[in-house]
Amino acid sequence: MEEILQGDERLDYLLAEDLRIIQSPSVFSFSLDAVLLAKFAYVPLRSGNIVDLCAGNGAIPLFLSARTNAVITAVELQGRLANMAERSVHYNGLQERIHVLNDDVIGIAKKIGYEKYDTVTCNPPYFLSNEASEKNMLEHIAIARHEIHLTLEQAVQSASELLKQGGKAAFVHRPGRLLDIITAMRANRLEPKRIRFVYPKEGKDANTLLIEGTKDGKPDLKVLPPLYVYGSDNKYTEEVRLLLYGQDA
Repeated sequence: MEEILQGDERLDYLLAEDLRIIQSPSVFSFSLDAVLLAKFAYVPLRSGNIVDLCAGNGAIPLFLSARTNAVITAVELQGRLANMAERSVHYNGLQERIHVLNDDVIGIAKKIGYEKYDTVTCNPPYFLSNEASEKNMLEHIAIARHEIHLTLEQAVQSASELLKQGGKAAFVHRPGRLLDIITAMRANRLEPKRIRFVYPKEGKDANTLLIEGTKDGKPDLKVLPPLYVYGSDNKYTEEVRLLLYGQDA
């Protein structure tokens, strides 16, 4: 097992899916946002084609593989992160269903095909390149968190270029960028259809939003019930426990 790990990497469990993933505290580890997006997004159950943009270490494709038999293409710009994702895919024996591309999200449709995918998921950088967010100067983490190589608008454009008419794009982002993301989606033929706000706990402001749009869809936005991460006891709520740990949580 150890020979597949490099440096400070570790092999963590995706408990609800009975899978393993390679993580590194100094390079990249997925967050709850990846879990939420993977469980929120529409996916074709039996067959089809999915693309995950800004794939990081491959968490979202791995989560999605437990929900669908579709072929999943994971696109990640950073070579080290793409390599981690590739090794995780092979460790889990999913190389026939998940393909990792070390490539730029911008213009990716020119390389893998325009308007041929059923679903696109994307967990893009949240912070503007000049935004002072506790900006971590470790290069891998800074690129993943800040719009250094990819803006929100560019991510949305790439998602739209990949999708078939009627295909669905799902994003996770910060509530403060809600108007930006809706504007970008509509400018790129993605009509917002479902949105859900995620709160640390009741009585707190939302700190995450999940939004899904349909390519060339008709206006009809549904606001789903709020999702609370922690209860009054400061433990995960039942819904979050089920997402993380499965039915036996």
